[in-house]
Amino acid sequence: MAPVPPTLVSCGSMEKPNVMTVAWTGIINTKPPKTYISVRPERYSHELIEASGEFVINLTTEKLVHSADFCGVRSGRKMDKFTLCGLTPEESCKVKAPSIAQSPLSLECRVTDKISLGSHDMFIADILCVTVDESLIDTEGKLRLDRCNLAAYAHGEYFALGKKLGTFGFSVRKKKKQHGR
Repeated sequence: MAPVPPTLVSCGSMEKPNVMTVAWTGIINTKPPKTYISVRPERYSHELIEASGEFVINLTTEKLVHSADFCGVRSGRKMDKFTLCGLTPEESCKVKAPSIAQSPLSLECRVTDKISLGSHDMFIADILCVTVDESLIDTEGKLRLDRCNLAAYAHGEYFALGKKLGTFGFSVRKKKKQHGR
């Protein structure tokens, strides 16, 4: 399936933060809000998430693509990827894992289940808190992710999301009647 979101998943603690790139993620339930990430067991972040039971999914913008690529090919076991990528760890509201200050939207998560699938383990988690950059909320309180230049990943390449093609339900929505006709 492509494209996928090249998210930056932060884990560890404020004292020793770590970040990795995860593209196998998504929302799996609304009530209660649940998500998942799939992580190879040999990854350093897997070890940290398994120990703490917490992680944060941070959305990746065009400006963060270089960091997402770096964090996807290097291990935090022997290096501080936050510092090397110029990322700022910030305290999360509900979990001890840090969020990434430069990300426009962060999902704070607590693991409820782990399913071993073979090459990857899937961590299923409750979404405990969502932090959103205030500039992405319009005057009516609607989330406007179209304003933050999100990135996508497909078959080894990164892309900027662009042109809006429609909104949910547009194919069946009744057209508004024009007055005077």
